[in-house]
Amino acid sequence: MIAILIIFLIILIKSIVQINQYERGVRFTKGKFTEIMEPGWRVVWPIFQSYKKIDIRTKAVDVPEQEAITKDNVSVKINAVIYYKIFDASRAILEVENFYYAVSQLAQTTMRNVVGSVSLDELLAEREKISGQICGIIDKATDPWGIKVENVELKDVSLPEEMKRVIAKAAEAEREKKAVITKAQGEVEASQNLAIAAQTMSSVPGALHLRTLSTINDVSSDQSNTIIFCVPMEMFKSFEQGNKGTQLIKTMVEKNNELKK
Repeated sequence: MIAILIIFLIILIKSIVQINQYERGVRFTKGKFTEIMEPGWRVVWPIFQSYKKIDIRTKAVDVPEQEAITKDNVSVKINAVIYYKIFDASRAILEVENFYYAVSQLAQTTMRNVVGSVSLDELLAEREKISGQICGIIDKATDPWGIKVENVELKDVSLPEEMKRVIAKAAEAEREKKAVITKAQGEVEASQNLAIAAQTMSSVPGALHLRTLSTINDVSSDQSNTIIFCVPMEMFKSFEQGNKGTQLIKTMVEKNNELKK
């Protein structure tokens, strides 16, 4: 009797299993799915019952580097990281043999298919959008497995060396183009400002004289400079009346000299 009791206690102790907070247990009775065991101590009777633990925490899967061809026939190598978690432990066991391997393989094929549907420029400029497309496709495919794909991040996009040189030349040409356009725009703005300044000076009396005096003052700040400048005809207009009087005096002086002779 004591021996039977001891054997019963040993079996009972062996039957007690611990399910941690981040796990769920899938119980089978006589080979059939019975229930999902919540965290805590649970009893699983030997011979008649069995169980499997499933980790329901978010998992990060590093997808190996994949070689793909873009829509514009450029060969690239890409790798990514997938974040997913199990929301139904029973499906993860019953619907797929090895969900770790299945998710990894599905991610690889999906990445190649999505990259093949976009051009190289789109792949380089719209990584987030492409990552979202990959995530949506994988999430939809893994729903029957009880798996929720939370995010997909493209880690790196590797290009052939000749393509890198082509992109570098294109970027340099684009920078030169922007520089030429900026310089041309500056010249247009400068010419417009000069035209406005010239119009203002021609319409305001004395403005040109003030500008000339200001320029002479700036240039003459260094005493070692020798300045040769032309006086605009406009400066003599203000002396037009004075010039007539000067000419009359000069004529009278000349006649007086003739009489003396």
